[in-house]
Amino acid sequence: MNIKSLLLGSAAALVAVTGARAADAVVVAEPEPVEYVRVCDVYGSGFFYLPGTETCLKIGGYVRVDIRGGDFYGVTSAAGDDTYNNRVRFQLRTDARSETELGTLRAYAAINFNYQVSGSGTPFYDMNDGMSIEHAYIELGGFRIGKTDSYFSTFTDYSSGVMNDGIVPYGPFGTFQIAYTYTGANGFSAGVALEQGDQNEIVYGSDFDGPFGYGGITQDYAPYVVGGLSFTQGWGKIGLVAGYDSWQSEVAVKGRLDINITDTASVFVMGAWDSAGFDNENFYAQWAGDWAVWGGTAIKLNEKATFNAEVGYDDGSNFSVAANVAYDLVPGFTITPEVVYYAPDKNSKGVDQDLDDSWGFNLRFQRTF
Repeated sequence: MNIKSLLLGSAAALVAVTGARAADAVVVAEPEPVEYVRVCDVYGSGFFYLPGTETCLKIGGYVRVDIRGGDFYGVTSAAGDDTYNNRVRFQLRTDARSETELGTLRAYAAINFNYQVSGSGTPFYDMNDGMSIEHAYIELGGFRIGKTDSYFSTFTDYSSGVMNDGIVPYGPFGTFQIAYTYTGANGFSAGVALEQGDQNEIVYGSDFDGPFGYGGITQDYAPYVVGGLSFTQGWGKIGLVAGYDSWQSEVAVKGRLDINITDTASVFVMGAWDSAGFDNENFYAQWAGDWAVWGGTAIKLNEKATFNAEVGYDDGSNFSVAANVAYDLVPGFTITPEVVYYAPDKNSKGVDQDLDDSWGFNLRFQRTF
Protein backbone atom coordinates (compact mmCIF):
# COMPACT_ATOMS: atom_id res chain seq x y z
CA MET A 1 0.00 0.00 0.00
CA ASN A 2 1.47 3.32 -1.02
CA ILE A 3 1.12 6.66 0.70
CA LYS A 4 -1.48 7.94 -1.80
CA SER A 5 -3.80 4.98 -1.22
CA LEU A 6 -3.49 5.37 2.52
CA LEU A 7 -4.44 9.06 2.38
CA LEU A 8 -7.45 8.41 0.12
CA GLY A 9 -8.70 5.64 2.41
CA SER A 10 -8.37 7.80 5.50
CA ALA A 11 -10.25 10.67 3.85
CA ALA A 12 -13.08 8.38 2.81
CA ALA A 13 -13.39 6.99 6.35
CA LEU A 14 -13.46 10.51 7.80
CA VAL A 15 -16.24 11.59 5.45
CA ALA A 16 -18.30 8.53 6.35
CA VAL A 17 -17.98 9.15 10.10
CA THR A 18 -18.80 12.82 9.69
CA GLY A 19 -21.91 12.01 7.65
CA ALA A 20 -23.13 9.51 10.24
CA ARG A 21 -22.77 12.08 13.00
CA ALA A 22 -24.62 14.65 10.94
CA ALA A 23 -27.50 12.24 10.44
CA ASP A 24 -27.73 11.69 14.19
CA ALA A 25 -27.76 15.42 15.11
CA VAL A 26 -30.68 16.69 17.32
CA VAL A 27 -32.84 19.31 15.61
CA VAL A 28 -34.25 21.90 18.07
CA ALA A 29 -37.89 22.74 17.27
CA GLU A 30 -38.96 26.34 16.91
CA PRO A 31 -40.93 27.55 19.99
CA GLU A 32 -44.67 27.90 19.60
CA PRO A 33 -45.74 31.54 19.33
CA VAL A 34 -47.08 32.85 22.67
CA GLU A 35 -50.45 34.61 22.54
CA TYR A 36 -50.31 37.26 25.22
CA VAL A 37 -53.50 38.57 26.85
CA ARG A 38 -54.90 41.38 24.75
CA VAL A 39 -56.84 44.34 26.12
CA CYS A 40 -60.47 44.53 24.97
CA ASP A 41 -61.63 48.14 25.04
CA VAL A 42 -64.92 47.59 23.20
CA TYR A 43 -66.97 47.30 26.42
CA GLY A 44 -65.02 49.68 28.64
CA SER A 45 -62.05 49.36 30.95
CA GLY A 46 -61.03 46.11 32.62
CA PHE A 47 -61.96 43.71 29.82
CA PHE A 48 -59.47 41.39 28.13
CA TYR A 49 -59.73 38.79 25.38
CA LEU A 50 -59.77 35.17 26.44
CA PRO A 51 -56.78 33.65 24.56
CA GLY A 52 -57.79 32.02 21.33
CA THR A 53 -61.30 33.51 21.34
CA GLU A 54 -63.15 36.72 20.55
CA THR A 55 -64.82 36.71 23.98
CA CYS A 56 -64.01 39.60 26.30
CA LEU A 57 -63.93 38.93 30.05
CA LYS A 58 -63.89 41.23 33.05
CA ILE A 59 -63.29 39.99 36.59
CA GLY A 60 -64.01 42.36 39.46
CA GLY A 61 -65.93 42.87 42.64
CA TYR A 62 -65.48 44.42 46.05
CA VAL A 63 -64.65 43.77 49.69
CA ARG A 64 -67.03 45.60 52.02
CA VAL A 65 -67.01 46.07 55.78
CA ASP A 66 -70.14 47.49 57.48
CA ILE A 67 -70.11 48.65 61.10
CA ARG A 68 -73.78 49.08 62.01
CA GLY A 69 -75.84 49.88 65.07
CA GLY A 70 -78.89 51.63 66.44
CA ASP A 71 -82.31 50.54 67.64
CA PHE A 72 -84.04 49.33 64.50
CA TYR A 73 -85.66 45.91 64.74
CA GLY A 74 -85.61 43.88 61.57
CA VAL A 75 -86.39 46.88 59.37
CA THR A 76 -82.95 48.11 58.36
CA SER A 77 -79.42 46.91 58.70
CA ALA A 78 -79.06 48.16 62.26
CA ALA A 79 -78.97 45.71 65.14
CA GLY A 80 -82.13 46.30 67.18
CA ASP A 81 -80.46 44.64 70.18
CA ASP A 82 -78.34 47.46 71.64
CA THR A 83 -75.16 46.17 70.04
CA TYR A 84 -73.32 46.21 66.75
CA ASN A 85 -74.59 44.33 63.73
CA ASN A 86 -71.40 44.14 61.70
CA ARG A 87 -71.03 42.48 58.32
CA VAL A 88 -68.15 41.66 55.99
CA ARG A 89 -68.90 40.86 52.35
CA PHE A 90 -66.80 39.77 49.41
CA GLN A 91 -68.58 40.07 46.07
CA LEU A 92 -67.07 38.40 43.01
CA ARG A 93 -68.26 39.60 39.60
CA THR A 94 -67.63 38.09 36.19
CA ASP A 95 -68.76 39.66 32.93
CA ALA A 96 -68.20 37.84 29.61
CA ARG A 97 -69.22 39.46 26.30
CA SER A 98 -68.84 38.86 22.59
CA GLU A 99 -70.44 40.18 19.42
CA THR A 100 -72.81 38.04 17.33
CA GLU A 101 -75.11 38.58 14.37
CA LEU A 102 -77.97 38.97 16.91
CA GLY A 103 -76.19 41.55 19.05
CA THR A 104 -73.96 41.41 22.12
CA LEU A 105 -73.94 38.06 23.92
CA ARG A 106 -73.32 38.53 27.63
CA ALA A 107 -73.09 36.30 30.72
CA TYR A 108 -72.98 38.14 34.05
CA ALA A 109 -72.76 36.86 37.62
CA ALA A 110 -72.32 38.48 41.04
CA ILE A 111 -71.76 36.13 43.97
CA ASN A 112 -71.78 37.32 47.60
CA PHE A 113 -69.80 35.72 50.41
CA ASN A 114 -70.95 37.14 53.76
CA TYR A 115 -69.86 37.05 57.36
CA GLN A 116 -72.31 38.71 59.71
CA VAL A 117 -72.39 39.21 63.47
CA SER A 118 -75.28 40.64 65.49
CA GLY A 119 -77.06 40.39 68.81
CA SER A 120 -78.35 36.95 69.72
CA GLY A 121 -81.84 38.24 70.42
CA THR A 122 -82.53 39.41 66.88
CA PRO A 123 -84.38 36.79 64.82
CA PHE A 124 -83.28 38.19 61.47
CA TYR A 125 -79.52 38.06 62.01
CA ASP A 126 -77.06 35.51 63.33
CA MET A 127 -73.35 34.85 63.53
CA ASN A 128 -72.62 32.95 60.35
CA ASP A 129 -70.85 32.71 57.03
CA GLY A 130 -73.05 32.52 53.97
CA MET A 131 -73.01 32.60 50.18
CA SER A 132 -75.71 33.92 47.87
CA ILE A 133 -76.18 34.55 44.17
CA GLU A 134 -77.19 38.18 43.68
CA HIS A 135 -77.17 38.04 39.87
CA ALA A 136 -76.64 35.27 37.33
CA TYR A 137 -78.10 35.83 33.87
CA ILE A 138 -77.53 35.62 30.12
CA GLU A 139 -78.23 38.48 27.73
CA LEU A 140 -78.43 38.52 23.93
CA GLY A 141 -79.21 41.89 22.44
CA GLY A 142 -82.04 43.20 24.60
CA PHE A 143 -83.12 39.75 25.79
CA ARG A 144 -82.27 38.58 29.34
CA ILE A 145 -82.90 35.35 31.25
CA GLY A 146 -81.74 34.31 34.71
CA LYS A 147 -81.72 35.51 38.31
CA THR A 148 -81.56 39.24 39.06
CA ASP A 149 -83.49 42.05 40.74
CA SER A 150 -87.10 42.60 39.78
CA TYR A 151 -87.77 44.75 36.72
CA PHE A 152 -90.21 46.73 38.88
CA SER A 153 -87.26 47.99 40.97
CA THR A 154 -84.52 48.25 38.33
CA PHE A 155 -86.42 49.93 35.49
CA THR A 156 -86.87 53.04 37.65
CA ASP A 157 -83.21 52.88 38.77
CA TYR A 158 -83.85 51.58 42.31
CA SER A 159 -84.04 54.73 44.46
CA SER A 160 -81.02 56.79 45.67
CA GLY A 161 -77.38 56.52 46.72
CA VAL A 162 -78.06 55.89 50.41
CA MET A 163 -77.24 52.46 51.81
CA ASN A 164 -80.52 52.11 53.72
CA ASP A 165 -82.74 52.83 50.75
CA GLY A 166 -86.11 51.17 50.80
CA ILE A 167 -86.89 51.52 54.50
CA VAL A 168 -90.24 52.45 53.06
CA PRO A 169 -90.05 49.66 50.43
CA TYR A 170 -90.27 50.63 46.75
CA GLY A 171 -90.30 47.13 45.24
CA PRO A 172 -88.94 43.58 45.39
CA PHE A 173 -85.47 42.39 44.48
CA GLY A 174 -84.21 38.87 43.67
CA THR A 175 -86.33 36.85 41.25
CA PHE A 176 -86.11 34.54 38.25
CA GLN A 177 -86.72 36.69 35.19
CA ILE A 178 -87.21 36.60 31.42
CA ALA A 179 -87.10 40.13 30.04
CA TYR A 180 -86.68 42.15 26.89
CA THR A 181 -85.62 45.82 26.80
CA TYR A 182 -85.66 48.04 23.73
CA THR A 183 -83.27 51.02 23.86
CA GLY A 184 -83.71 53.64 21.17
CA ALA A 185 -81.13 56.10 19.89
CA ASN A 186 -83.28 59.09 20.97
CA GLY A 187 -83.32 58.19 24.69
CA PHE A 188 -86.56 56.20 24.61
CA SER A 189 -86.63 52.79 26.29
CA ALA A 190 -89.36 50.21 26.74
CA GLY A 191 -89.37 46.75 28.22
CA VAL A 192 -91.38 43.83 29.51
CA ALA A 193 -90.49 41.04 31.94
CA LEU A 194 -91.98 37.77 33.14
CA GLU A 195 -91.00 36.97 36.73
CA GLN A 196 -91.49 34.20 39.26
CA GLY A 197 -91.22 36.16 42.49
CA ASP A 198 -89.34 35.02 45.57
CA GLN A 199 -90.73 33.34 48.65
CA ASN A 200 -88.12 35.11 50.79
CA GLU A 201 -89.38 38.57 49.93
CA ILE A 202 -91.15 40.36 52.78
CA VAL A 203 -94.87 40.91 52.18
CA TYR A 204 -96.88 43.07 54.54
CA GLY A 205 -100.41 41.79 54.99
CA SER A 206 -103.17 41.18 57.51
CA ASP A 207 -103.19 37.43 56.77
CA PHE A 208 -99.89 36.98 58.63
CA ASP A 209 -99.47 36.60 62.37
CA GLY A 210 -96.65 39.13 62.76
CA PRO A 211 -95.53 42.40 61.25
CA PHE A 212 -93.58 40.52 58.61
CA GLY A 213 -94.73 37.63 56.48
CA TYR A 214 -93.05 35.74 53.69
CA GLY A 215 -94.63 35.02 50.37
CA GLY A 216 -94.83 36.23 46.82
CA ILE A 217 -94.05 33.31 44.54
CA THR A 218 -96.06 32.44 41.44
CA GLN A 219 -98.75 29.78 41.44
CA ASP A 220 -100.17 27.54 38.70
CA TYR A 221 -97.43 28.39 36.14
CA ALA A 222 -98.82 31.93 35.73
CA PRO A 223 -95.86 34.36 35.71
CA TYR A 224 -95.92 37.84 37.13
CA VAL A 225 -95.74 40.53 34.42
CA VAL A 226 -93.86 43.84 34.51
CA GLY A 227 -93.73 46.52 31.82
CA GLY A 228 -92.10 49.93 31.64
CA LEU A 229 -91.44 53.04 29.54
CA SER A 230 -88.73 55.67 30.05
CA PHE A 231 -87.28 58.73 28.32
CA THR A 232 -83.77 60.07 29.02
CA GLN A 233 -82.33 63.44 27.93
CA GLY A 234 -79.67 65.85 29.11
CA TRP A 235 -82.03 67.40 31.65
CA GLY A 236 -82.75 64.05 33.33
CA LYS A 237 -85.12 61.10 32.99
CA ILE A 238 -88.78 60.20 33.36
CA GLY A 239 -90.00 56.61 33.73
CA LEU A 240 -93.12 54.57 34.42
CA VAL A 241 -93.37 50.90 35.38
CA ALA A 242 -96.27 48.59 36.26
CA GLY A 243 -96.26 45.12 37.83
CA TYR A 244 -99.05 42.52 37.82
CA ASP A 245 -99.15 39.89 40.58
CA SER A 246 -100.92 36.99 38.84
CA TRP A 247 -101.36 35.04 42.09
CA GLN A 248 -103.22 37.85 43.89
CA SER A 249 -104.57 39.49 40.69
CA GLU A 250 -103.30 42.87 41.89
CA VAL A 251 -101.47 45.69 40.12
CA ALA A 252 -98.80 48.15 41.30
CA VAL A 253 -97.74 51.24 39.34
CA LYS A 254 -94.70 53.43 39.97
CA GLY A 255 -93.40 56.58 38.28
CA ARG A 256 -90.15 58.49 38.69
CA LEU A 257 -88.77 61.86 37.59
CA ASP A 258 -85.04 62.70 37.74
CA ILE A 259 -83.79 66.25 37.14
CA ASN A 260 -80.15 67.26 36.69
CA ILE A 261 -79.98 70.67 38.35
CA THR A 262 -76.31 71.17 37.54
CA ASP A 263 -73.44 68.97 36.41
CA THR A 264 -72.84 68.06 40.06
CA ALA A 265 -76.34 68.02 41.59
CA SER A 266 -79.52 66.06 40.84
CA VAL A 267 -82.86 65.37 42.52
CA PHE A 268 -85.57 62.76 42.05
CA VAL A 269 -89.16 62.19 43.09
CA MET A 270 -90.94 58.85 42.86
CA GLY A 271 -94.53 57.83 43.58
CA ALA A 272 -96.37 54.50 43.58
CA TRP A 273 -99.92 53.12 43.82
CA ASP A 274 -101.19 49.65 44.74
CA SER A 275 -104.58 48.20 43.82
CA ALA A 276 -104.54 45.92 46.89
CA GLY A 277 -104.52 48.82 49.34
CA PHE A 278 -103.97 47.91 52.97
CA ASP A 279 -104.36 44.20 52.24
CA ASN A 280 -100.90 44.51 50.68
CA GLU A 281 -101.01 41.02 49.20
CA ASN A 282 -99.08 42.14 46.14
CA PHE A 283 -95.52 41.06 45.37
CA TYR A 284 -94.70 44.41 43.75
CA ALA A 285 -96.28 46.76 46.31
CA GLN A 286 -94.38 46.19 49.53
CA TRP A 287 -95.15 49.55 51.07
CA ALA A 288 -98.15 49.98 53.40
CA GLY A 289 -101.50 51.17 52.05
CA ASP A 290 -102.63 52.48 48.69
CA TRP A 291 -99.68 54.73 47.90
CA ALA A 292 -96.11 55.75 48.73
CA VAL A 293 -93.76 58.59 47.78
CA TRP A 294 -89.98 59.01 47.83
CA GLY A 295 -87.59 61.85 47.12
CA GLY A 296 -83.87 62.30 47.19
CA THR A 297 -80.77 64.09 46.00
CA ALA A 298 -77.14 63.50 45.06
CA ILE A 299 -74.68 66.41 45.29
CA LYS A 300 -71.03 66.06 44.36
CA LEU A 301 -69.29 68.23 46.93
CA ASN A 302 -65.83 67.93 45.38
CA GLU A 303 -63.69 65.43 43.47
CA LYS A 304 -63.75 62.99 46.39
CA ALA A 305 -67.04 63.47 48.29
CA THR A 306 -70.71 63.01 47.31
CA PHE A 307 -73.70 63.77 49.55
CA ASN A 308 -76.74 61.47 49.20
CA ALA A 309 -80.13 61.75 50.91
CA GLU A 310 -83.54 60.06 50.66
CA VAL A 311 -86.97 60.54 52.27
CA GLY A 312 -89.81 58.00 52.12
CA TYR A 313 -93.45 58.07 53.25
CA ASP A 314 -96.42 55.76 52.65
CA ASP A 315 -100.15 55.54 53.21
CA GLY A 316 -99.51 53.62 56.44
CA SER A 317 -97.83 56.70 57.97
CA ASN A 318 -94.36 55.11 57.82
CA PHE A 319 -91.69 57.79 57.44
CA SER A 320 -87.94 57.44 56.90
CA VAL A 321 -84.92 59.67 56.29
CA ALA A 322 -81.41 58.50 55.38
CA ALA A 323 -78.33 60.56 54.51
CA ASN A 324 -74.64 59.87 53.91
CA VAL A 325 -71.42 61.21 52.48
CA ALA A 326 -69.48 58.83 50.22
CA TYR A 327 -65.80 59.79 50.37
CA ASP A 328 -63.21 58.35 47.97
CA LEU A 329 -60.13 58.26 50.17
CA VAL A 330 -58.01 56.93 47.30
CA PRO A 331 -59.12 55.52 43.92
CA GLY A 332 -61.01 52.29 44.55
CA PHE A 333 -61.44 52.79 48.32
CA THR A 334 -64.60 54.54 49.58
CA ILE A 335 -65.59 55.34 53.17
CA THR A 336 -69.29 56.11 53.72
CA PRO A 337 -70.82 57.17 57.06
CA GLU A 338 -74.64 57.14 57.07
CA VAL A 339 -77.38 57.98 59.57
CA VAL A 340 -81.01 56.92 59.26
CA TYR A 341 -84.24 57.75 61.08
CA TYR A 342 -87.45 55.72 60.92
CA ALA A 343 -90.87 56.68 62.30
CA PRO A 344 -93.30 53.79 61.76
CA ASP A 345 -97.05 53.78 61.99
CA LYS A 346 -97.70 53.14 65.68
CA ASN A 347 -100.07 50.30 64.77
CA SER A 348 -98.26 49.31 61.59
CA LYS A 349 -99.75 46.96 59.00
CA GLY A 350 -102.76 46.15 61.16
CA VAL A 351 -100.57 44.48 63.80
CA ASP A 352 -101.59 45.18 67.39
CA GLN A 353 -98.22 46.30 68.75
CA ASP A 354 -96.50 49.61 69.34
CA LEU A 355 -93.45 50.41 67.23
CA ASP A 356 -91.29 53.27 68.48
CA ASP A 357 -89.38 55.78 66.41
CA SER A 358 -85.85 54.53 65.87
CA TRP A 359 -82.49 55.50 64.45
CA GLY A 360 -79.42 53.79 63.14
CA PHE A 361 -75.94 54.32 61.75
CA ASN A 362 -73.75 52.55 59.22
CA LEU A 363 -70.07 53.10 58.60
CA ARG A 364 -69.01 51.37 55.38
CA PHE A 365 -65.51 50.69 54.10
CA GLN A 366 -65.43 49.38 50.53
CA ARG A 367 -62.53 48.42 48.26
CA THR A 368 -63.80 48.02 44.71
CA PHE A 369 -61.70 46.40 42.00
